[in-house]
Amino acid sequence: MCKFCVQGTKRNIFGPKSIERIKNELISGRKNGACGLVITGGEPTVNKNIFDIIKLAKKLGYEDIQIQTNGRMFKYSDFCSDIKKAGATEISPALHGSNPEIHDYLTSVPGSFKETAEGIINAKKYGFRIITNSVVTKPNMQNLPALASLLCALGVSQFQFAFVHIQGRAAENAKWLIAKKTAAAPFIMKAIDIGVKKGIPVFTEAIPYCILKGYETHIAERIIPDTQIFDAESEIRDFTEFRRGYGKIKGPKCKKCVYYKQCEGPWKEYPELFGWEEFIPRKSY
Repeated sequence: MCKFCVQGTKRNIFGPKSIERIKNELISGRKNGACGLVITGGEPTVNKNIFDIIKLAKKLGYEDIQIQTNGRMFKYSDFCSDIKKAGATEISPALHGSNPEIHDYLTSVPGSFKETAEGIINAKKYGFRIITNSVVTKPNMQNLPALASLLCALGVSQFQFAFVHIQGRAAENAKWLIAKKTAAAPFIMKAIDIGVKKGIPVFTEAIPYCILKGYETHIAERIIPDTQIFDAESEIRDFTEFRRGYGKIKGPKCKKCVYYKQCEGPWKEYPELFGWEEFIPRKSY
């Protein structure tokens, strides 16, 4: 399990969902107007019903179907072919370093860097849109520019740097895993510059406006669509409302910032660890 996994031990507590429950959730999503679907986990590609789930989603009218994955199964051509035929249109694989030493350390799986990189290359051959997500941690933050160069070389469609959410295993490893946002920001900015130069969209997540001066257009919260989430144990009807009202938080000085209304602040666990000193209100756009 990844050292930063926000899901923690959920799979041991709740186990896999039944195909009937997933069917009901897919129907509920369509009734609420959803036309795009993200299938995540855990690792969805090891679910024995993955092809049936995708076929059902396609039948129900979902147009864009993304698989959020570690990408390792996509190194197999048969798997790529079968999941494409089932109806998947995008994959969101996760690379967390530009080399095996960093990526494999964070995932706790030797050889996973090679398999994920091969999966991205193979998925591209099969015409998938590839949107990668990399979790920003203290062990990989200085490597982010090199990772951006690798992602450009692999020909991904878009990449994102998501600041680690301090829950699950990330909370267990917080003392050595979590970087300060101001320490990581210069490396994130360099990585963004690399993607922009190559014409590839790059976004960040869970990094407030005050930290990313000059890079505000790369903040993903600006464009995240309305989302309904069916988690292992619960349903979140409006993820934007959840993030703003419960998941994230603003500090005592935030009201003085010109980005107060747009900004969601950090995940609430972050200032519990580091406080509010590094969040300095912006006086102008």
